[in-house]
Amino acid sequence: MNNISPRRLGVDFGRVIQGAALTPGAADTVFLSGGIDEAMSTPPSPGAFDVLSRLVDRVDGNAWVISKCGPRVEHRTRQWLDHHDFAARTGIPREHLRFCRTRAGKAPHCAELGITHMIDDRLEVHAVLRDLVPRLYLFGAQTVRVPDWVTHTPDWAAVERVVGADLAGQALGSP
Repeated sequence: MNNISPRRLGVDFGRVIQGAALTPGAADTVFLSGGIDEAMSTPPSPGAFDVLSRLVDRVDGNAWVISKCGPRVEHRTRQWLDHHDFAARTGIPREHLRFCRTRAGKAPHCAELGITHMIDDRLEVHAVLRDLVPRLYLFGAQTVRVPDWVTHTPDWAAVERVVGADLAGQALGSP
């Protein structure tokens, strides 16, 4: 009998799936404040869809997008995901989209879903999740010193390498 809990992946949207910063502190103003046509034409972060598709397979479909935004950006995010056929291309269904209005609001979603691996570009989010989610990945270019309790993954190739190794590795909670 296998007593290892199922792996459950959480991933942020802004500056992770879409608009990944190539330089520290860069923002995706086209998606946030540009017109709808401009926003829809913004591409996914390089490698995001392909890597997510493979990771979603490895967690048996137990993957969710967990994003902090207001109602207008939530609507735009849903439109963008549909426009880019996100569900079909990654295996993360529309029903696995979670939105909250504060960064700390991601914690209740992670707790309810039993998230075991979380990818987010904000250290402050990971600080809130530190005692809740066993594996934390700080995505993208960073201006902060990365503490040893979170793993820095600067791009999607690193995500696949590091998260993939964690998924294949030891039981959760093991050193």
